[in-house]
Amino acid sequence: MHDIALGQYFPGDSVMHRLDPRVKLVSLIAYITVIFVVNSAASFLLLAAFTFALLLLSRIPLSVYARGMKPILFIIIFTTVINLLMTTGGRQLFSFGFIHIYEKGVINAVLVSVRLCFLMLSSGLFLTYTTSPLSLTDGLESLLSPLSKLRVPVHEFSMMMTIALRFIPTLVEETDKVMNAQKARGADFSSGGLISRAKALLPVMIPLFVSAFRRADELAVAMECRCYRGGEGRTRMKVLRCGRVDVVFLAAFALSAAAVVSVNVFFPLFAFKL
Repeated sequence: MHDIALGQYFPGDSVMHRLDPRVKLVSLIAYITVIFVVNSAASFLLLAAFTFALLLLSRIPLSVYARGMKPILFIIIFTTVINLLMTTGGRQLFSFGFIHIYEKGVINAVLVSVRLCFLMLSSGLFLTYTTSPLSLTDGLESLLSPLSKLRVPVHEFSMMMTIALRFIPTLVEETDKVMNAQKARGADFSSGGLISRAKALLPVMIPLFVSAFRRADELAVAMECRCYRGGEGRTRMKVLRCGRVDVVFLAAFALSAAAVVSVNVFFPLFAFKL
Protein backbone atom coordinates (compact mmCIF):
# COMPACT_ATOMS: atom_id res chain seq x y z
CA MET A 1 0.00 0.00 0.00
CA HIS A 2 2.93 2.37 0.53
CA ASP A 3 3.48 2.37 -3.26
CA ILE A 4 0.13 4.07 -3.90
CA ALA A 5 0.82 7.59 -5.19
CA LEU A 6 -2.78 8.80 -5.43
CA GLY A 7 -3.23 12.22 -3.83
CA GLN A 8 0.47 12.99 -3.45
CA TYR A 9 2.03 16.24 -4.65
CA PHE A 10 5.47 16.09 -6.27
CA PRO A 11 7.16 19.52 -6.16
CA GLY A 12 8.94 20.55 -9.34
CA ASP A 13 9.62 23.34 -11.81
CA SER A 14 8.23 21.82 -14.99
CA VAL A 15 5.79 23.49 -17.37
CA MET A 16 2.91 21.52 -15.82
CA HIS A 17 3.89 22.69 -12.34
CA ARG A 18 4.02 26.36 -13.42
CA LEU A 19 0.62 26.37 -15.08
CA ASP A 20 -2.26 28.26 -13.50
CA PRO A 21 -4.49 25.80 -11.58
CA ARG A 22 -7.55 27.13 -13.40
CA VAL A 23 -5.91 26.25 -16.72
CA LYS A 24 -5.26 22.73 -15.44
CA LEU A 25 -8.86 22.28 -14.31
CA VAL A 26 -10.28 23.52 -17.62
CA SER A 27 -7.83 21.32 -19.52
CA LEU A 28 -8.82 18.31 -17.40
CA ILE A 29 -12.52 18.84 -18.16
CA ALA A 30 -11.75 19.12 -21.87
CA TYR A 31 -9.51 16.04 -21.72
CA ILE A 32 -12.22 13.95 -20.02
CA THR A 33 -14.72 15.10 -22.68
CA VAL A 34 -12.34 13.96 -25.42
CA ILE A 35 -11.88 10.58 -23.69
CA PHE A 36 -15.60 9.84 -23.84
CA VAL A 37 -16.06 11.24 -27.37
CA VAL A 38 -13.47 9.20 -29.25
CA ASN A 39 -14.24 5.57 -30.08
CA SER A 40 -11.73 4.49 -32.73
CA ALA A 41 -8.34 2.85 -32.43
CA ALA A 42 -6.64 5.57 -34.48
CA SER A 43 -7.94 8.38 -32.25
CA PHE A 44 -7.02 6.45 -29.10
CA LEU A 45 -3.46 5.99 -30.40
CA LEU A 46 -3.20 9.72 -31.11
CA LEU A 47 -4.62 10.47 -27.65
CA ALA A 48 -2.07 8.10 -26.10
CA ALA A 49 0.78 9.91 -27.87
CA PHE A 50 -0.59 13.28 -26.70
CA THR A 51 -0.92 11.98 -23.12
CA PHE A 52 2.61 10.57 -23.18
CA ALA A 53 3.95 13.96 -24.26
CA LEU A 54 2.14 15.62 -21.34
CA LEU A 55 3.55 13.03 -18.92
CA LEU A 56 7.06 13.80 -20.12
CA LEU A 57 6.32 17.52 -19.85
CA SER A 58 5.57 17.12 -16.12
CA ARG A 59 9.08 15.68 -15.46
CA ILE A 60 7.64 13.17 -13.02
CA PRO A 61 8.96 9.59 -13.37
CA LEU A 62 6.63 7.33 -15.31
CA SER A 63 6.91 4.80 -12.48
CA VAL A 64 4.96 7.22 -10.28
CA TYR A 65 2.06 7.21 -12.75
CA ALA A 66 2.26 3.41 -12.92
CA ARG A 67 1.97 3.20 -9.12
CA GLY A 68 -0.97 5.57 -9.25
CA MET A 69 -2.88 3.03 -11.34
CA LYS A 70 -2.93 0.54 -8.46
CA PRO A 71 -6.07 1.91 -6.74
CA ILE A 72 -8.23 1.34 -9.84
CA LEU A 73 -6.71 -1.99 -10.90
CA PHE A 74 -9.51 -3.94 -9.21
CA ILE A 75 -12.14 -1.59 -10.70
CA ILE A 76 -10.71 -2.08 -14.20
CA ILE A 77 -10.72 -5.87 -13.84
CA PHE A 78 -14.21 -5.89 -12.33
CA THR A 79 -15.77 -3.66 -15.02
CA THR A 80 -14.00 -5.61 -17.77
CA VAL A 81 -15.42 -8.91 -16.53
CA ILE A 82 -18.91 -7.43 -16.07
CA ASN A 83 -18.93 -6.03 -19.62
CA LEU A 84 -17.66 -9.29 -21.05
CA LEU A 85 -20.32 -11.38 -19.34
CA MET A 86 -23.34 -9.06 -19.30
CA THR A 87 -23.20 -7.36 -22.73
CA THR A 88 -24.85 -9.08 -25.67
CA GLY A 89 -24.83 -8.23 -29.35
CA GLY A 90 -22.81 -9.02 -32.43
CA ARG A 91 -21.12 -12.33 -33.09
CA GLN A 92 -20.79 -14.85 -30.30
CA LEU A 93 -17.06 -15.34 -29.72
CA PHE A 94 -17.05 -17.82 -26.84
CA SER A 95 -19.56 -20.04 -25.08
CA PHE A 96 -19.08 -22.42 -22.19
CA GLY A 97 -21.92 -23.32 -19.86
CA PHE A 98 -23.53 -20.09 -18.61
CA ILE A 99 -20.62 -17.98 -19.91
CA HIS A 100 -21.35 -16.32 -23.25
CA ILE A 101 -19.02 -13.68 -24.67
CA TYR A 102 -20.17 -11.52 -27.58
CA GLU A 103 -18.39 -9.08 -29.84
CA LYS A 104 -20.07 -6.04 -28.27
CA GLY A 105 -19.04 -7.23 -24.81
CA VAL A 106 -15.38 -7.31 -25.84
CA ILE A 107 -15.64 -3.83 -27.40
CA ASN A 108 -17.31 -2.37 -24.31
CA ALA A 109 -14.76 -3.99 -22.00
CA VAL A 110 -11.85 -2.58 -24.01
CA LEU A 111 -13.36 0.92 -24.17
CA VAL A 112 -14.18 1.07 -20.46
CA SER A 113 -10.75 -0.17 -19.35
CA VAL A 114 -8.87 2.18 -21.71
CA ARG A 115 -10.97 5.17 -20.68
CA LEU A 116 -10.47 4.43 -16.99
CA CYS A 117 -6.70 4.30 -17.51
CA PHE A 118 -6.68 7.62 -19.36
CA LEU A 119 -8.97 9.13 -16.70
CA MET A 120 -6.67 8.08 -13.88
CA LEU A 121 -3.54 9.34 -15.65
CA SER A 122 -5.10 12.71 -16.45
CA SER A 123 -6.39 13.27 -12.90
CA GLY A 124 -2.91 12.73 -11.48
CA LEU A 125 -1.23 14.74 -14.24
CA PHE A 126 -3.42 17.84 -14.06
CA LEU A 127 -4.38 17.78 -10.38
CA THR A 128 -2.64 16.08 -7.50
CA TYR A 129 0.86 15.32 -8.85
CA THR A 130 1.63 18.79 -10.24
CA THR A 131 -0.68 21.06 -8.21
CA SER A 132 -0.29 21.85 -4.53
CA PRO A 133 -3.41 21.59 -2.33
CA LEU A 134 -3.48 25.34 -1.73
CA SER A 135 -3.26 26.14 -5.46
CA LEU A 136 -5.93 23.56 -6.20
CA THR A 137 -8.26 25.16 -3.64
CA ASP A 138 -7.69 28.63 -5.09
CA GLY A 139 -8.28 27.39 -8.63
CA LEU A 140 -11.50 25.59 -7.75
CA GLU A 141 -12.78 28.57 -5.81
CA SER A 142 -11.97 30.94 -8.66
CA LEU A 143 -13.72 28.81 -11.28
CA LEU A 144 -16.80 28.24 -9.11
CA SER A 145 -16.98 31.82 -7.83
CA PRO A 146 -20.08 32.71 -9.95
CA LEU A 147 -22.04 30.13 -7.92
CA SER A 148 -21.41 32.13 -4.75
CA LYS A 149 -24.03 34.62 -5.93
CA LEU A 150 -26.55 31.78 -5.60
CA ARG A 151 -25.47 31.28 -1.95
CA VAL A 152 -23.45 28.16 -2.79
CA PRO A 153 -20.57 27.70 -0.27
CA VAL A 154 -17.90 27.66 -2.95
CA HIS A 155 -14.92 28.15 -0.66
CA GLU A 156 -16.02 25.45 1.78
CA PHE A 157 -16.70 23.05 -1.09
CA SER A 158 -13.25 23.67 -2.60
CA MET A 159 -11.56 23.28 0.78
CA MET A 160 -13.43 20.03 1.44
CA MET A 161 -12.35 18.48 -1.88
CA THR A 162 -8.74 19.57 -1.42
CA ILE A 163 -8.51 18.20 2.12
CA ALA A 164 -9.99 14.90 0.92
CA LEU A 165 -7.33 14.60 -1.80
CA ARG A 166 -4.59 15.71 0.58
CA PHE A 167 -5.33 13.06 3.20
CA ILE A 168 -5.53 10.06 0.85
CA PRO A 169 -1.77 9.33 1.24
CA THR A 170 -2.06 9.86 5.01
CA LEU A 171 -4.90 7.34 5.29
CA VAL A 172 -2.95 4.86 3.17
CA GLU A 173 0.05 5.25 5.46
CA GLU A 174 -2.14 4.80 8.55
CA THR A 175 -3.69 1.66 7.06
CA ASP A 176 -0.24 0.23 6.40
CA LYS A 177 0.83 0.93 9.99
CA VAL A 178 -2.30 -0.65 11.47
CA MET A 179 -1.93 -3.75 9.29
CA ASN A 180 1.73 -4.13 10.28
CA ALA A 181 0.76 -3.83 13.95
CA GLN A 182 -1.94 -6.47 13.49
CA LYS A 183 0.53 -8.77 11.71
CA ALA A 184 2.96 -8.39 14.62
CA ARG A 185 0.16 -9.66 16.88
CA GLY A 186 -0.42 -12.72 14.71
CA ALA A 187 -3.05 -11.51 12.24
CA ASP A 188 -3.04 -13.15 8.81
CA PHE A 189 -4.26 -11.11 5.82
CA SER A 190 -2.87 -13.24 2.99
CA SER A 191 -4.23 -16.76 3.49
CA GLY A 192 -7.71 -18.15 2.90
CA GLY A 193 -10.40 -17.20 0.45
CA LEU A 194 -11.88 -13.82 -0.38
CA ILE A 195 -14.44 -13.92 2.44
CA SER A 196 -11.89 -14.91 5.09
CA ARG A 197 -9.55 -12.13 3.96
CA ALA A 198 -12.40 -9.62 4.16
CA LYS A 199 -13.19 -10.77 7.70
CA ALA A 200 -9.51 -10.43 8.64
CA LEU A 201 -9.63 -6.77 7.57
CA LEU A 202 -12.48 -5.92 9.97
CA PRO A 203 -10.14 -5.37 12.98
CA VAL A 204 -8.22 -2.88 10.82
CA MET A 205 -11.24 -0.67 10.16
CA ILE A 206 -11.96 0.38 13.76
CA PRO A 207 -8.49 1.81 14.60
CA LEU A 208 -8.38 3.34 11.11
CA PHE A 209 -11.67 5.19 11.68
CA VAL A 210 -10.53 6.30 15.13
CA SER A 211 -7.28 7.64 13.67
CA ALA A 212 -9.14 9.43 10.85
CA PHE A 213 -11.54 11.15 13.28
CA ARG A 214 -8.64 12.12 15.53
CA ARG A 215 -6.78 13.70 12.62
CA ALA A 216 -9.95 15.53 11.53
CA ASP A 217 -10.36 16.93 15.06
CA GLU A 218 -6.70 18.02 15.18
CA LEU A 219 -7.07 19.71 11.79
CA ALA A 220 -10.21 21.55 12.93
CA VAL A 221 -8.46 22.76 16.09
CA ALA A 222 -5.44 23.91 14.08
CA MET A 223 -7.67 25.86 11.66
CA GLU A 224 -9.52 27.50 14.56
CA CYS A 225 -6.26 28.45 16.27
CA ARG A 226 -5.26 30.23 13.07
CA CYS A 227 -8.58 32.15 13.12
CA TYR A 228 -9.96 30.42 10.02
CA ARG A 229 -13.51 31.58 9.41
CA GLY A 230 -14.21 30.47 5.85
CA GLY A 231 -13.76 32.33 2.58
CA GLU A 232 -15.55 35.57 3.45
CA GLY A 233 -13.09 38.45 3.57
CA ARG A 234 -10.14 36.11 3.01
CA THR A 235 -7.18 37.41 1.04
CA ARG A 236 -4.48 35.42 -0.76
CA MET A 237 -0.74 35.73 -0.59
CA LYS A 238 -0.46 34.69 -4.26
CA VAL A 239 -3.05 36.09 -6.65
CA LEU A 240 -3.81 33.81 -9.61
CA ARG A 241 -2.84 35.30 -12.96
CA CYS A 242 -2.69 33.64 -16.37
CA GLY A 243 0.62 34.28 -18.11
CA ARG A 244 2.13 33.62 -21.51
CA VAL A 245 2.90 30.00 -20.69
CA ASP A 246 -0.76 29.37 -19.80
CA VAL A 247 -2.01 30.91 -23.06
CA VAL A 248 0.48 28.92 -25.17
CA PHE A 249 -0.39 25.70 -23.35
CA LEU A 250 -4.13 26.25 -23.78
CA ALA A 251 -3.68 26.91 -27.49
CA ALA A 252 -1.52 23.82 -27.97
CA PHE A 253 -3.91 21.73 -25.89
CA ALA A 254 -6.94 22.92 -27.87
CA LEU A 255 -5.23 22.12 -31.18
CA SER A 256 -4.22 18.65 -29.97
CA ALA A 257 -7.71 17.89 -28.66
CA ALA A 258 -9.24 19.12 -31.93
CA ALA A 259 -6.83 16.88 -33.87
CA VAL A 260 -7.85 13.82 -31.82
CA VAL A 261 -11.56 14.53 -32.33
CA SER A 262 -11.05 15.24 -36.05
CA VAL A 263 -9.27 11.92 -36.55
CA ASN A 264 -12.14 10.20 -34.76
CA VAL A 265 -14.77 11.91 -36.96
CA PHE A 266 -13.15 12.10 -40.39
CA PHE A 267 -10.73 9.14 -40.28
CA PRO A 268 -12.53 6.52 -38.16
CA LEU A 269 -9.96 3.78 -38.67
CA PHE A 270 -10.90 0.65 -36.73
CA ALA A 271 -13.87 2.44 -35.17
CA PHE A 272 -15.69 0.54 -32.43
CA LYS A 273 -19.37 0.30 -33.34
CA LEU A 274 -21.49 0.40 -30.15
